Amino acid sequence: MSGRLLCYSCPTMKRALIPVLTVLFLLLARLPLAAQKFQPQSIQFKGDPEYSDQELMQAAGLKKGAILTNAEMNEHSKKLMDSGVFDGLAFKFDGQDLIFQLTPAAQMFPIRLEKMPFPAGPELDNKLHILFPLYHGKVPAEGTLLNDVRSALEQMLAEQGIHATVTATPYGTRGERKVTAMTLSIISPAVRVGTIHLVGVSPQLEAKVRKVAERAAKTAFDSRTAESNLEDALATFYADEGYPAAKIHAARAGDPLVTPEAINLPFTISIEEGMPYKLGAIRLRPNEFVSQIELDKMLSPNAELQLNQHALGSARSLLTSRCKSKGFLDCQIIPHPDIDESMRMVNYEMEIVPGSVYRLAFVKFENVSDDLRARLMRIWQMLPGEAFDDDYVANFLIRAQKEDPALQRTLAAVKVSYDVLADPVTHEVNCVIRLERASAQ
Repeated sequence: MSGRLLCYSCPTMKRALIPVLTVLFLLLARLPLAAQKFQPQSIQFKGDPEYSDQELMQAAGLKKGAILTNAEMNEHSKKLMDSGVFDGLAFKFDGQDLIFQLTPAAQMFPIRLEKMPFPAGPELDNKLHILFPLYHGKVPAEGTLLNDVRSALEQMLAEQGIHATVTATPYGTRGERKVTAMTLSIISPAVRVGTIHLVGVSPQLEAKVRKVAERAAKTAFDSRTAESNLEDALATFYADEGYPAAKIHAARAGDPLVTPEAINLPFTISIEEGMPYKLGAIRLRPNEFVSQIELDKMLSPNAELQLNQHALGSARSLLTSRCKSKGFLDCQIIPHPDIDESMRMVNYEMEIVPGSVYRLAFVKFENVSDDLRARLMRIWQMLPGEAFDDDYVANFLIRAQKEDPALQRTLAAVKVSYDVLADPVTHEVNCVIRLERASAQ
């Protein structure tokens, strides 16, 4: 049998967030007739050392010693191309060996579990690799590998008695427009923190700690941050109560409780409270938002008065509010404690990590007449592209009534709510303000 080249060329694929690529295959020798059969002594893959020959053969559905036709080869090649792992593929048979030349996909993304009752990690990656040999911890933006992983997660959920649809969406790093991962998440039912079991809490603080934990549990659930959200909330509480050395550890504990409305995940929070300390001084690291003089006046207007128990929380609230008024919606206020054991006192140095500036994309008023919408828009001063100020939105109608007294009558029995939809990738904010007539009591 003379040497020949067999080529598989897929239709151009428009992949989300990946440039459309045109793959050119060169025909180096005449093609065999479609009905002709051949039996390669070996099957080899070149061009992408990420995958072993065994993994690629399994993914393509090829077996050693099999007798193949050109049509069958196209089907095996199509399986590899449809996976989304490769941007190009060609194969040739030289009368003895079947050799594939692969072009790796321009981009592959790690998976990021968000609203899921189990975490990502080596154990899950190993399960998925056993099922799908081309899964090495990453998936394409589209293709059968992404769909297979999504379906496998649905099956894993079903084995736990959870019947849910898993979606895949691109995820970007804060501060950049670049996609860095594929988020896999449950749409419905909702995933929530369920029963919280507290361990190590003193009787005098237990009621307060439980209230803080239950409030933190209402934060939108994220598989990767659920534990840290609970820990951070309680660490903040204990610091404000004068326990800067408290140690908090949150962990999943027990099987999920599944209802038609939600998947409730139980947690245990273990706490070592430590000893209480008096609050000494609160100092600011250099920043562009608040001066030390301004902070001191706010915390202790009378210089002879010592900082009270709630001064740390007040300082955190002031700094957070000031950052967010300038568009830094992701700002973090990190108190660094300096404990003086001899005096049983703690001093804090406050660090501000502002993050990126969020800017207004658009504002929309809902449930209002065209005339009222026009009047409100004339008063509205925050323009698209400007740094987003959440305080401005919260107090807008009060300002509007001062500027246009006639609005007081119109808005007298109106209930106001608003949604701030902030995109962590583009850092744009869509603001929707709703006015609803208050129901009669």
